[in-house]
Amino acid sequence: MRTIEEQGYRFEEWLTPSDIAADVQQVAERISADYKDKEPLFVVVLNGAFVFAADLVRALKDVRCEITFIRVSSYWGMSSTGKLEFIVPLQQVVENRDVIIVEDIVDTGLTIHQLKAHMRAQGALSTRVATMLFKPNKLEYEDAKPDYVGRELTDEFVVGYGLDFDGFVRNLDAIYKVKQ
Repeated sequence: MRTIEEQGYRFEEWLTPSDIAADVQQVAERISADYKDKEPLFVVVLNGAFVFAADLVRALKDVRCEITFIRVSSYWGMSSTGKLEFIVPLQQVVENRDVIIVEDIVDTGLTIHQLKAHMRAQGALSTRVATMLFKPNKLEYEDAKPDYVGRELTDEFVVGYGLDFDGFVRNLDAIYKVKQ
């Protein structure tokens, strides 16, 4: 099992690149079935979801889609700040569009809760959420429960495959859990 060290913490590999590929594939198959011959707008939440989003949209079948990006922040280090900061706001028109928000991880659901409200206010026809990881026991906003989930986990802090630790280690090809 591979391990890494980052900022004084040790992390051990939890999901290998092949595990991740299988999870992405099953999410893509579900979205492809739901959006066959439709034209959804994928709103990718930067920075964390860029790796997952790239793999996800390439794995779609019979879905003609548009992709845009939004950058928000609610974390510093291993903790949520409790408020959502819009760093790069949505530039795309979502009115009368089916929107799929792509996230790296959903835990409390604050980000998704606020983004879904924002999409509704902008006139989105529908809004669904695709995430690589989901912490169901941390969810505080029921409307933020993702529609498409790669894998569930409990309360561990994870890095790699787009997930960062203060901006670093997003480039790892696997996902690592902090080792206690």
